Amino acid sequence: MAQGAWRLAFGVLAMLRFMLSAFRFTPTAFRSLPIDPRRFPYLCQMVLQQILDRLQIQSLNPMQEAALAATINGNDMVLYAPTGSGKTLAFLIPILRRLQADVQGVQCLILVPSRELALQIATVFKQMSSGFKVTCCYGGHPVKTEKNDLTEAPAVLIGTPGRIAYHLRHQHFDQLGITSLVLDEFDKSLEFGFTQDMSMIIGTLLSLRQRILTSATAMEEIPAFTGLDQPVSVDFLKLAAVVPDLKLKKIATTAEDKLETLLQLICKIGDHSTLIFCNHRETVDRISDLLIDKNLIHDIFHGGMEQDERERALIKFRNGSVKILITTDLAARGLDIPEVEFIVHYQLPYTADAFLHRNGRTARMNAKGTVYLMIANDEHFPFLSDDLETETLKGPFHLPPDSSWQTLYIGAGKKDKINKIDIVGFLLKKGGLNKDEVGLIVVKDQQSYVAIKRSMIPKVISRLTNEKIKNKKVKIEAAL
Repeated sequence: MAQGAWRLAFGVLAMLRFMLSAFRFTPTAFRSLPIDPRRFPYLCQMVLQQILDRLQIQSLNPMQEAALAATINGNDMVLYAPTGSGKTLAFLIPILRRLQADVQGVQCLILVPSRELALQIATVFKQMSSGFKVTCCYGGHPVKTEKNDLTEAPAVLIGTPGRIAYHLRHQHFDQLGITSLVLDEFDKSLEFGFTQDMSMIIGTLLSLRQRILTSATAMEEIPAFTGLDQPVSVDFLKLAAVVPDLKLKKIATTAEDKLETLLQLICKIGDHSTLIFCNHRETVDRISDLLIDKNLIHDIFHGGMEQDERERALIKFRNGSVKILITTDLAARGLDIPEVEFIVHYQLPYTADAFLHRNGRTARMNAKGTVYLMIANDEHFPFLSDDLETETLKGPFHLPPDSSWQTLYIGAGKKDKINKIDIVGFLLKKGGLNKDEVGLIVVKDQQSYVAIKRSMIPKVISRLTNEKIKNKKVKIEAAL
């Protein structure tokens, strides 16, 4: 009883001093905030600025500051903010504040609508280097691998509702120690039909003390099964400070000429990262067929692909090996695709919200971007302005050059005790590459992907065919 009273006193004192010291919550206020070391021991070891340094971020943006202030005393929170505004960090820092180093088992559960979003959040959390274990569970990932990972329970568990529900039913982890819940991109989870699974999962979490819900669209009513208790609402959907700096341009065409017009536009854009959005998988494949005929390097991304195919497509797009990614709305939200310079709406979506989410793939984190809207003469979209700038496509047109990078596949990963340092050493010493010929490296559980200079691919594969990495001979080839 005495210990509980002391904890309560420390918490009240901390909150009062915070309220008196700063009207707005800032990183400086965070560093100087008196924190009970018995309640939040982790923050005594690492200040916020160290976390930001590891993420290569100078400071929190206003939305992230507001989210941290809203959750400082353990309140539930509903966070509304546009895609690409930094919601992941906005809830990870409050979650990190609650984690206890001396507590075993899962302490925080993060439910997400897609496997790509789960992996993105896990990547950010790992970059924070907190020392806490994080595990992802999602469809398309081997259940056996996930079960083994849950044997030594992580502090933070991230997953899609269907897969988390499966592990709960089979008692692969103990949910009674979970005190924090995040429902990220909750509106998308409802859209994907995860209501029943989420309701079941939340109903088993009997020790929850804080619930955070994020959404990129406003919600008239939040379902009762979330259990939110008088949540603080942080709404940045209409704040100009987080609205992307976008330039929208209309491309007038006809239904018959749309494919040829797209090709002309691709030539005009040239050697820049470009996302081409379609409404249907069949359209994605049709555009891909055209680019294959033109021998133009690109990739595709949609729900009909196998998980490893989707992951590989994103890796190649992120590391610059592929400059053109043709996709459905599956890539409109929840993906960490930095530095996308151009968005092309080959087919415009049916709603204003979907249009907003697609455009959120560019002009992220204070950058600028250009959005091209391909509109046939007989098409009309009520969410578009009537005074859009019209872009004219004047030739001559030349196909853009191939990227100077290409992705190398290595058949070994984390499960083989392989890391990025091992791969760099392998490529430099045995592959004969220079440091500037090695780009982004991604190490998965059982394979790795490395961007290297395209001109060096044949030589590297030839040199490494019979070589071993960590005394293991592995398959090495160009990633297709």
